[in-house]
Amino acid sequence: MEERIVTQEKINTDFNEINIRPEFLDEYVGQTEIKENLRVFMQAAKMRGEVLDHVLLYGPPGLGKTTLAHIIANEMGSNIKTASGPSIEKSGDLAAILSTLEPGDILFIDEIHRMPSYIEEILYPAMEDFEMDLVIGGGNEGKSRNIKIDLPPFTLVGATTRAGDLSSPLRDRFGIINKLEYYTEEELSDIIRRTSHVLGIDIEDDAAKELAKRSRKTPRVANRLCKRVRDFALVEGDGIITLDIAKKSLNRLHIDKLGLDGIDIEYLTSLITKFNGGPVGVETIATSIGEEITTIEDVVEPYLLQEGFVKRTRSGRVATKKAYDHLKIDYNTSLFN
Repeated sequence: MEERIVTQEKINTDFNEINIRPEFLDEYVGQTEIKENLRVFMQAAKMRGEVLDHVLLYGPPGLGKTTLAHIIANEMGSNIKTASGPSIEKSGDLAAILSTLEPGDILFIDEIHRMPSYIEEILYPAMEDFEMDLVIGGGNEGKSRNIKIDLPPFTLVGATTRAGDLSSPLRDRFGIINKLEYYTEEELSDIIRRTSHVLGIDIEDDAAKELAKRSRKTPRVANRLCKRVRDFALVEGDGIITLDIAKKSLNRLHIDKLGLDGIDIEYLTSLITKFNGGPVGVETIATSIGEEITTIEDVVEPYLLQEGFVKRTRSGRVATKKAYDHLKIDYNTSLFN
């Protein structure tokens, strides 16, 4: 499957770019309540001469969980070590990470919900008592012994898109738990203006608002669109992102006024024209448009469900009135009474 510009997941083009992440809370746009609470918690920890309590950040992809983790490290004057849940497969993997921590370090684990349960059990004493229990020895003779290793005080920042998949014992060990919310168009406009400044290109306010409308309420998508439209402005304009350049660029990228792209439209069109709007199973839809079921469930459907284009029922997916209206397809109004 070709990489989608508007997907909220990370894609290859998100890496190896100019670092456009804000570094401190004052530069971070949105999530106002979370931001201000974190400011208090960090200041209090520094006043007490302690490390910040462990922090869990959860919410849909692309809303700034990784950025907040780096901001916490910067605000606390600490180094940050990063890892991802899927990459920690053995107890030795986690032990190797923990053994490198220095006093006050931030350990950021992305996709923490994908960490195996037996790895979590090693993390519990590390989070609670700054200790690591290791089993050494063994072999054919079955001789082994447990040893405790003291760890320096540190802060674990965990990020997840699926807080419900976290075990209760792990979740309960986080003292600070925050859910990141989707962004408003005004907040996204501010982010886009900041990004364009970092990228060294001017953008008109109307153009920033247009990009914000098509960014699926997600900063990651907004930044990605800003970078792509910048290219059109440099090559086909005078180096300024105007409203006209923004609209023409986004239309050529097949991103419509609500942020839907070609795959979204194909999904909705198939659901309506081939299956009379549903209900129909996800397997059937996936086959009809030539995509994997996991791609449909994890990449295509979340935004369509969130924005009310599709409903999930026990019998399958159903297109809503909003989907018919958006595609300008006639529908039987009795279906929506």
